[in-house]
Amino acid sequence: MKKLIALVLALTLVLSASSAFALTIGFSQIGQESDWRTANTDNVCNAIEEQGWTLVYSDGQQKQENQVQALRSFITQGVDYILFTGVVTTGWDEVLKEVNEAEIPLILLDRIPSCVDDIEYAAAFGGDFVEEGKRMVRWLANYLEKEGRGEEEINIVMLEGTTGADAQVGRSEGILAELENHPNMTLVESQTGNFTRAEGQQVMETFLNSIDDIDVLLSQNDDMALGAIEAIKAAGLKPGEDIIIIGCDSVKAAFEAIIAGEMNCTVECTPLYADFLIPTIEGLEAGETYGRDIIHPEEYCYDAEGGIPYTEDGEALSIKAADVIDERVY
Repeated sequence: MKKLIALVLALTLVLSASSAFALTIGFSQIGQESDWRTANTDNVCNAIEEQGWTLVYSDGQQKQENQVQALRSFITQGVDYILFTGVVTTGWDEVLKEVNEAEIPLILLDRIPSCVDDIEYAAAFGGDFVEEGKRMVRWLANYLEKEGRGEEEINIVMLEGTTGADAQVGRSEGILAELENHPNMTLVESQTGNFTRAEGQQVMETFLNSIDDIDVLLSQNDDMALGAIEAIKAAGLKPGEDIIIIGCDSVKAAFEAIIAGEMNCTVECTPLYADFLIPTIEGLEAGETYGRDIIHPEEYCYDAEGGIPYTEDGEALSIKAADVIDERVY
């Protein structure tokens, strides 16, 4: 009898523990515009499902109205948590206040909405986009110095991400701010490629047809840079040599392009959020709070040779892509 009672108590404890974490998680994602986004989606979704939690996933297909509809659907369904990545920064005030009124904990991922100071959220995690933009230019300046071109007049074109997206706004701000420190560098043209490889190729073709002298391409993500490489080759030029190419995100395909000599550098923005997200939800379930700070992961810079400074203090040095490509999971 004692053994039976002990077994019942043990099962009760197990069931109680299980029910405490029988969660339903709503995830509003912007879409799948790039390799980075696919890796981010897979990492988050797989982690949730591995916990045995119910995932309600919505692909916004790069449309804000789809995401607004998804958020309201999550409220109607009464999910336990909402994960949110907004396709653009503005226009979320009303629906996110509806989430707050429904008292569903909101976790902001990757892109932070402009109304962040006016809403409640349980936690926020994402890249430091302004710093990423600055790192692109700092790496370029130090690379040119190393190559004996530090005083040369440099013409730059820029492929921007989706207009109004947090990553586009922040990286543009960082790039433009850092360019002010280098009067020999001129941004001669800038246009959105919507973070996609196809549009990156199309816009680069336009640049090549309309601009006589291009020394550098700054691409706000790697997918656009990879598309631009195809346009550069089609124009009879050598990417990575005739035009220096710097991307952002550090997807594995960019590492391959660097090793092939067709791309020069990629600034990291990790999509792997599961190691932050799962402990955060578990902590919230246990009554922990995380404040209003946006948590930024530690990120690096990768190129062909390594050893190029890219932080403001000049202490962090780039890592040789070939040395770590086998470790990349996206």
